[in-house]
Amino acid sequence: MRLTDFWERLEQAFGAPYARSLAADYSFADLGDLTINQAITKGVETATIWRAVVDEYPDRVPSRLH
Repeated sequence: MRLTDFWERLEQAFGAPYARSLAADYSFADLGDLTINQAITKGVETATIWRAVVDEYPDRVPSRLH
């Protein structure tokens, strides 16, 4: 998944302001307790990051974005 696609999905699911806050402030256990921004910086595949988001927020992410 391209990085731009990742951000578009995150913003569709959470809204632009909250998506950026979530990316900066929330640590995901599935990412080794990294934030989204930290995982991106470390080179974690965006598809892996997206799966962590979906797993953590299954009710928030619409099925069409899985």
